[in-house]
Amino acid sequence: MTIQKLADKPRYARVLLKISGEALMGEQDYGLNRDMVERIADEVKSVTALGVQVCLVIGGGNIFRGVSGAARGMERATADYMGMLATVINSLAMQSALERVGLATRVLSALPIAAVCEPYIRRRAMRHMEKGRVVIFAAGTGNPFFTTDTAAALRASEMGCKALLKATKVDGVYSADPEKVKDAKRYDRLTYLEVLSRDLKVMDASAISLARENAIPILVFSIHNHGAFADVVCGRGKFTIITEEG
Repeated sequence: MTIQKLADKPRYARVLLKISGEALMGEQDYGLNRDMVERIADEVKSVTALGVQVCLVIGGGNIFRGVSGAARGMERATADYMGMLATVINSLAMQSALERVGLATRVLSALPIAAVCEPYIRRRAMRHMEKGRVVIFAAGTGNPFFTTDTAAALRASEMGCKALLKATKVDGVYSADPEKVKDAKRYDRLTYLEVLSRDLKVMDASAISLARENAIPILVFSIHNHGAFADVVCGRGKFTIITEEG
């Protein structure tokens, strides 16, 4: 086998990609940027072309954030349910983009919305993935007070994913926001406990703990780098990996 073929060989057979709602805005201040949605669809297609089974969890912050709604005086549970509906909108947009590039895709919602998507049933989701379909998990966990980060860790555990990839604006985990702190330290490897003890703002504590309990490595990379998703799946490029051992 050639060196190039070895480099292109994926390290993980099944992965979950977590994308923030803000990533779908592109350079906009609100809503969906069509070019960004289509570029992410191309990124997903390049990974499925490697034979990797892919599922996604998408946030809803580009439309509505439950926490910010609660901060403005709205009841937290109600605000969180509104945020879940925002993730359904984003999931349907991503499904449309994925189908335009030729990928069979299913949206499974934790909140039953039979007119537009399937309800989340674990065995059904597994079957879709086994058939090579891309599965998008919408509406978070279906419960208020839980973030889509926690939903991503939960679905990755339920689906038996070998890795959870979190797409962000930066190329890994930093000691502070690199856009605000110029000398912020970048980490190549971290343990789950280091992330928790240093209060690094990667994912919320429940998501990190759930990934740790199920031995699912978390890989943090920049979605703004073209081809980054496929590179990370193959162990290339710049990313931070979070595992039990640093």
